[in-house]
Amino acid sequence: MSLLEAATRVRENAYAPYSRFKVGAALRSTAGHIHLGVNVENAAYPEGTCAEAGAIAAMIAAGDARIAEILVIADCPEPVPPCGGCRQKIAEFAGPEVVVTLCTTSGKSRRMTVAELLPGSFSAAYMAP
Repeated sequence: MSLLEAATRVRENAYAPYSRFKVGAALRSTAGHIHLGVNVENAAYPEGTCAEAGAIAAMIAAGDARIAEILVIADCPEPVPPCGGCRQKIAEFAGPEVVVTLCTTSGKSRRMTVAELLPGSFSAAYMAP
């Protein structure tokens, strides 16, 4: 199954009763496994989670550690980029060359690398003694 097919299917499971803005994410780990995530809203808005964060959490829970590629899909006029927090989360588990594909349900897409998505990202290298 392609990442687009997987993200499109899982997007329908998103819990978005407040915004009605369903997002699906699918990533392939460097081990070749597909992990999925959806946005999950909460009446206390800051307590919700993003689809990208959910897919990363599923990857870690499954025992994988690195992202080989990731795709995000939403029903919007243009491909929607991840929020700032998710950009940082993606950069934590993916190299700067990893491709991030942003899609709409109408078929538009945009491909970029993690480095293009989050230039100047903060990494563990800054915390080295």
